Amino acid sequence: MRRREFISALGSLAAWPLSARAQQPATPIVGYLNSTSPAAAAPFVAAFQAGLAETGYVEGRNVRIEFRWAEGQYDRLPELASDLVRLKVDVIATSGGDRSAVSAKSAT
Repeated sequence: MRRREFISALGSLAAWPLSARAQQPATPIVGYLNSTSPAAAAPFVAAFQAGLAETGYVEGRNVRIEFRWAEGQYDRLPELASDLVRLKVDVIATSGGDRSAVSAKSAT
């Protein structure tokens, strides 16, 4: 009888780490849509990341950020916004003018 209890307990301990990992929530994904270039938006991106960090979200640790840049080609914004929607991001943040926001709103 003792042997069965021991094997049963051992099996429970071996399965515990798997069940603990399965219960962890998925990392949220933030889409960042901008009508300009990464270089032009660098100060805004830094402020955006600092704001996320103040609320406990740090890129690479507990949030993923997907950046999309139109590089001044406004006609690319709708496709870039649709790309973020296809990735099933949790939220889309926009900067670089109203056209980015309108494209994100249209895509969602």
